[in-house]
Amino acid sequence: MPYFQAFDQLTSDAHGIGTTVSELDLSRRFFLDHISKLETVESVSIVLLDYLMDALDRVNDDSYLTGEDFTNHWLPRVSGSLKSLSICDHRSQNPSVVLPLISAYCHNLLKLKLKCVWLSVDNMNPMPMLTSLTLEHTDLVDEPLNDFNKCFPNLQFLKLLHVQGLRDPKIHLLNLKTCHLDVHDDMGTLTLITPNLITLKLECFSSVAELHVEAPMLSRFHLSLYVVKPGSLTLKRFENLKTLWLQSYYCGFLLSELIPLIKTVKKLTLGSRYGTKPDAPNPKLTLGKVFAIFPNLSSLCIRASAWSELEACLDPQSLEILDGMKGLKRICAYLMLVDPSLTFSTVACVLDQCVGLLEVSLLFHDDVVGTVSESFMSKCMARWPGLKWRWGIWSIQHELDEPWDSKLITTNYLRSWPTCDQEANGLELAINSPRIS
Repeated sequence: MPYFQAFDQLTSDAHGIGTTVSELDLSRRFFLDHISKLETVESVSIVLLDYLMDALDRVNDDSYLTGEDFTNHWLPRVSGSLKSLSICDHRSQNPSVVLPLISAYCHNLLKLKLKCVWLSVDNMNPMPMLTSLTLEHTDLVDEPLNDFNKCFPNLQFLKLLHVQGLRDPKIHLLNLKTCHLDVHDDMGTLTLITPNLITLKLECFSSVAELHVEAPMLSRFHLSLYVVKPGSLTLKRFENLKTLWLQSYYCGFLLSELIPLIKTVKKLTLGSRYGTKPDAPNPKLTLGKVFAIFPNLSSLCIRASAWSELEACLDPQSLEILDGMKGLKRICAYLMLVDPSLTFSTVACVLDQCVGLLEVSLLFHDDVVGTVSESFMSKCMARWPGLKWRWGIWSIQHELDEPWDSKLITTNYLRSWPTCDQEANGLELAINSPRIS
């Protein structure tokens, strides 16, 4: 698109001015000039790049991308046709009114993403057309989310990542289908009442005293908890849950005390957190517990730290074949191979119990010497020649970052993950208009 070339030249010339604030002013003027010439705009994306952040700490709030004056200069001109809006800013010293402004002007907006903004919801208008909302690294002045629920009644997709300022939030959205919550503040209660929710990813990096989830249509659930206590988790029975990922410092305790019998789950992933463990009871993680709670599993993935729990608690003399073990078809294990002999004994106990297995995937930590992992695989394949074997390599960072529903890759697992677009200088703009070729 021609305007991208023009913008690149502008930001390149701006370096001669001598201050990043001047660059930002020029970029904003270019944006205002360009968008004023377009008759129809359906999508706008504005990204403030990292090297301008320090300069913004020294200027007034309206120098930000979500400042009231700047927003009023351009948003009313395009609001009628605007379907998608994304703004990545830098937190100001005061709450921004950009969200009330968007709700006042953009009656046809379908998708909204705001990042690094301190948001006020005062004087918000309902946005019944909005179906997708993403807030990342934001402060939200709406502690229980009461106004939030009223203003976005038809949301189908909600992502709240590192949103601060919430106190005992309650998400009550009747049309929500996909939700990703990333909780970093200590909370008394966290409540989700979402009767049509299908996919939920809930990550709690701090203490939540009470968690209540009502989602009868839920099919895919990723639950990652910092620490859990007896009675702190209330999960209404999930009659449609098929895929479940559980992560906690103590998987054994989570299974023993908090998770009800769920017969519908077919795919289960167990993972433990890394780092210093908080004080809590630590009941043993055993295969017996897993299959007693999830008797109809066809696929089981055990991450490295959960495998270590299982390995430490394994007692070959007490194993018995449960009915659920007979139905398991696939198993994947992330292995450290600290003691290859002990790990092989654990693998043997697992495979000998799961008599219906068809496929086994073993992933070795990238610090394991290649000859050691190859020898381990050869030994396994010789012991169970009738199984289909897959193997690969994993790293700590990969295990922390990997999407919970990603497919197994039988190669090196290391990946690079894109962040905010960082190729252009200054203020990156992306404006989609059907009249531009």
